[in-house]
Amino acid sequence: MSELPDLDELWISASGDALPRFDPAALAELPEVARRYLVHAIAPGTPLYPAVRLRMHGEIKLGADWHPFSAEQVIRWGRGLIWRARAQMGPAFLHLAITGQDSYVDGEGAMRWKLAGLIPVMRAEGPDISRSAAGRLELESVLVPTVLVGDAVQWRPDDAHHTRATLHVPEHDGEIELEIDDAGRILSAVADRWGNPEGGEHHLARFGVLLAEHRSFMGVTIPTRIRAGWYFGTERYRDEGEFFRAEIDEATFAR
Repeated sequence: MSELPDLDELWISASGDALPRFDPAALAELPEVARRYLVHAIAPGTPLYPAVRLRMHGEIKLGADWHPFSAEQVIRWGRGLIWRARAQMGPAFLHLAITGQDSYVDGEGAMRWKLAGLIPVMRAEGPDISRSAAGRLELESVLVPTVLVGDAVQWRPDDAHHTRATLHVPEHDGEIELEIDDAGRILSAVADRWGNPEGGEHHLARFGVLLAEHRSFMGVTIPTRIRAGWYFGTERYRDEGEFFRAEIDEATFAR
C-alpha cells in the first residue's frame, strides 16, 4: 500500500443514497437481548446510517507510559475505517508529538506514524495487520449500531445479558460478544482478535472494550467512554493489556 487512504474520501463515499429507516417491528424474530440492545440504540424512524464520523480525545499507552491524544475517525460500513490521531510526547511546550493513522479500507490494513511529522516511527501493513484491523472494525461496529440491523448480521444469545453477533467486513467474517444491561445499554464488546500483544508472532488473543456514558446523536445512542485492550477478562488486562482510553466528543452519522 503505497498511499494511505484518505479519511475525507472515505466519509464522502458514504453519502448520496436514500436510506431505509429503523422499524422496531422488523426485529421481531431476533433474540430478546439483541432486540433490547437495538431498540435502545436506535430511535424509531432513524435512517439506517452506513457510516459515522467521530471526534475524540483520551490517553493511549505507548510503551510503559500513557500519553494524551486527540483523534478523528470515520467508520464506513462495507469499506472500513480510518483513525487519524495526534499523541503528545513529553511536555506540551516541546511540541513533540506522534501523528498518523491506522486504517482498514477495502480489505487492506495499514499503520503509519511519524514523530514531529517527519521521522517515521511505525510503518506496518500486510496480511497480519489487515486481519487484526478487520477484528477492530468488527468490534467498533457498536459505534454505528445502525449497521447491525438486517439479515447480514446473525445473532445468537448466551443468556439474558450476553449475545453474539456474527458479521461480515471486507475480506473477513467474525464474531463479537456483547454485554447488554436491562435497559438495553451496551456495556462491553469482546472478541478473539488477531494480533501480537507480546510483540512476537501474531495469534488469536482475547480483546475487549469497556463501554459507558451513553449519549444520543441524530437518533442513535452510542457509548462515549471507551477503554480497550488485550487479555480482556484477566488480571493481565488491568496490568498490561489495556492501552486505550477515550471519550467521544462528537458523532455525526452519514445521511
